[in-house]
Amino acid sequence: MLSISNLSYNIGDRIIFSNAQIHIKPKEKIGLIGLNGTGKTTLLKILNGEITPDSGEISRKKICTIGFLNQDLLSYQSEESIVAVAMEAFKETVEIEIIIEHLIKQLETDYSDNVLHRLATLQEKYEAMGGYTLQSQAEEILEGVGFKTSDLHRPLSEFSGGWRMRVMLAKLLLEKPSILMLDEPTNHLDLPSIQWVENYLKNYEGSAIIVSHDKIFLDNTISKIIEVNNFKLNSFIGNYSFYLQERVLRNEIQKNAFLNQQQKIKQTEQFINRFRAKSTKARQVQSRVKSLERMDKVEDVKSESAEISFKFSFSQKSGRHVTQLKNVSKSFGKLEVLKPSTIGIERGDKIALIGANGIGKSTLLRIIANTESHGGKVETGYNVVPTFYAQHQIEALTLENEILDELKQVGSGKLEQELRMVLGCFLFSGDDVFKKIKVLSGGEKSRVALAKTLISEANFLLLDEPTNHLDIISVNILIQALQQFKGTFIFVSHDRYFISEIANKIWYIENQQIKEYPGTFREFEIWNNRQKIKNVAHAELDTKEKKQKKKKPAHSDLDAKRSNQLRKLKKRLEYLENEIDILEAESLQAEESMSEPEIYGNIDKLAETNKQYDHIKTRLEEKNLEWGNIAEEIERLE
Repeated sequence: MLSISNLSYNIGDRIIFSNAQIHIKPKEKIGLIGLNGTGKTTLLKILNGEITPDSGEISRKKICTIGFLNQDLLSYQSEESIVAVAMEAFKETVEIEIIIEHLIKQLETDYSDNVLHRLATLQEKYEAMGGYTLQSQAEEILEGVGFKTSDLHRPLSEFSGGWRMRVMLAKLLLEKPSILMLDEPTNHLDLPSIQWVENYLKNYEGSAIIVSHDKIFLDNTISKIIEVNNFKLNSFIGNYSFYLQERVLRNEIQKNAFLNQQQKIKQTEQFINRFRAKSTKARQVQSRVKSLERMDKVEDVKSESAEISFKFSFSQKSGRHVTQLKNVSKSFGKLEVLKPSTIGIERGDKIALIGANGIGKSTLLRIIANTESHGGKVETGYNVVPTFYAQHQIEALTLENEILDELKQVGSGKLEQELRMVLGCFLFSGDDVFKKIKVLSGGEKSRVALAKTLISEANFLLLDEPTNHLDIISVNILIQALQQFKGTFIFVSHDRYFISEIANKIWYIENQQIKEYPGTFREFEIWNNRQKIKNVAHAELDTKEKKQKKKKPAHSDLDAKRSNQLRKLKKRLEYLENEIDILEAESLQAEESMSEPEIYGNIDKLAETNKQYDHIKTRLEEKNLEWGNIAEEIERLE
């Protein structure tokens, strides 16, 4: 469908690509990965024809169309409704619709065969192009990416940048190009919308190239990885998890080849230096020199992993109660965002605040930070030193400052060497620390702002979408930093891997009230899915009961006994469901324990853990069996 061979592109003296190759087949779903600044967005712009490479051949089938979602679309403005903007994807069909409307109006005064024939022809073509279903298609996709039905006819200009980007995504999906290119699409989506887009891409008929830092999103959508590394484009068949395994093997082969070549180079150079002055060896020396010049050098493996070697600390420990929210509420005019809610944050809590966009997550963070007016009380505990990271922190960076100077302004009292260690953890090493903020990419600015947050001596962090604009390596660095952070934090994120790795509590907003799940994100997902199934089952049971009551009122003793038995069985069923929830959480915890080094490395502990795990599994099977029997009995009685 599309291929590039011998691609080379430089920005000034900086090499971006050198003799790189890429081939995109029909229906391929490709994840484009690499460190910030390696050229991922540049490659997409080359494929889109926005940038002309220095050299290389680009071949594309005539029928191949490209749709590109990039950050430049944030500046797009329109006074048209969002459904009208999305329907611009059907430009030709909409133009035919306008002509049809004009012809119908013309028929009021002109009944000529020419007008009738043209109208009939265009109506037939319009129907064949699916014209009568266009608006419903647009509405379905807009609602899929998170818009409410009531929003669809609001002007685009009324929405924030992130929501405008969703409209642009919807427009692209409606266009159905041969190759769909998405640059960090999850930055602008909440969890329900991310999952909707995942399902859409799985069934997408065209090809897709996706740049994303979201590992789970990549695993769920792509079947091939193209890695930008060492100015080349390396292909791996499989999803992101498979790529990680395959890269280890490839790196091992490359490392061995590099070491073998270095040994050969060393031996050759020793021979040249030893016999350079001997005329009898002149021909052999010259031959060795030429062989070195002709040799295709094997690149050493560049490590793309980074480990936090600096311990982020703070000078004072907070009290046990970090923040207490008492009957906190929030409204914007007539719009009620939060009903009176009471909840607390304790020292050591690592809280993920999750849910759909527009539900009030960022507002709640600002309330906790005391930067948003609200009803009720927010009481900050003893010795609590908070700091708030949000996207505006990136905009607040001083553009003329060098990176190192920007960190010095935090006033942490850390020595320059300590600050360099921090910046090294965030992939700024050597002379990179003297780069001015204004020349950094969006991802690099995010890393600087995060580094400032983590050295601020705060013992309570409030983080609003900290992974936006970060590459996968930077996300891993942030995970490590937060895992070893000894204080307390609450964060908003839609990155499921990020949440799974650091959160020990989940907050969510339901019916405008703050709710808490006291466990990890994986445990929350299991519990939440079971709650949904339970709610559906209960709704079905209630519907059946109502129908039964309408059909046959229970007046007899026999009906009374059956109703009493049903109540007992349903109560037992609910009790069993709670027991099963607990046992499943214990089972998951036991499984995770067995993978910990201190467990699997100790035979006695491993045997004891295995014994506990088997006992939990046996009880879980018994409870599930009993649940099934009772559910069948309830169905029989009803």
